[in-house]
Amino acid sequence: MISSFLLFGTFILLGVPAAVILLPLAIITRNVTPLYNAARFIVRVGYALARIQVQIEGREFIPANTACIFMANHVSNLDPPALIPNIPGRTSAFLKHSLMRIPLLGYGLKLAKFIPVERSGDKESAQESVAAAGALLAEGVHITTFVEGTRSPDGRLLPFKKGPFYLATETGAPCIPVSIWGTETMMGKGSLRVHPGTAHVIFHPPLYPANYETREDLMISVRLAIASGLPVWMRD
Repeated sequence: MISSFLLFGTFILLGVPAAVILLPLAIITRNVTPLYNAARFIVRVGYALARIQVQIEGREFIPANTACIFMANHVSNLDPPALIPNIPGRTSAFLKHSLMRIPLLGYGLKLAKFIPVERSGDKESAQESVAAAGALLAEGVHITTFVEGTRSPDGRLLPFKKGPFYLATETGAPCIPVSIWGTETMMGKGSLRVHPGTAHVIFHPPLYPANYETREDLMISVRLAIASGLPVWMRD
C-alpha cells in the first residue's frame, strides 16, 4: 500500500497546485503545452517515488516531425502514464467519456483535446470520435489508442476495435504498434493497489496504411507487431 499512497499522493499534492496555476494560463493563452508538460513531470515523479521503473525500447523508430497513431495493448491503469509521457511531442488519446467529468482532470483533458469515447458502441458517436482524431492529426498532434478498447483481465491480447483502423486508413497516418507488459502484475483490473516493478514499453517500426489493401490486413500486422514484443503467454 505504500507505493499506492506515494503514487496517488504525488498526483494530488503536485497535480492540484499545477492545475490551479496552469489551467487558467492555458485558458487565457490557448496554449496547453505548459500544462501538458507539467502533467508528464508529475507522472514521472509519482512513478519514481512509487518505485515504478519504465523501460523504453524502440523510440528511434518513431518518425520525426510526423503525426502518428500509437496503437498499444492494455493490461493495467498504469499503462497510459507509462506510455504517454514517453511519446515525443504531444499526443491526444481516446479515453472513457466518464473521465471528462472528474473535476480539474476532466477540464484539463478537454483543453488538451483528449477524445472522449462512448462505450455504447453507437456508430454516430464513433464516427465523431474518428473525425476529431483526424483533425488533430492534421494539426500535427499524435493520437494514442489502446486498440483492445478495454483492459485485458488476464494480460492476454483481446480482439481489437475497428475504430483506430478506420482512422488510420482515412488519414494515412503512420501506425506505431506499442507492446506494454509488466504493469499487469503491478496494478490489476479493478484494484487501486500498486506494486513496485518495471513497466516495459516497446515501440515497433511504423506501419503505413497505404501499404495494405484492407483495414483487416493492417489490423493483423499491428496485432502481430504488438504480440512480438509481449511474453509468449500474453500473445493470445
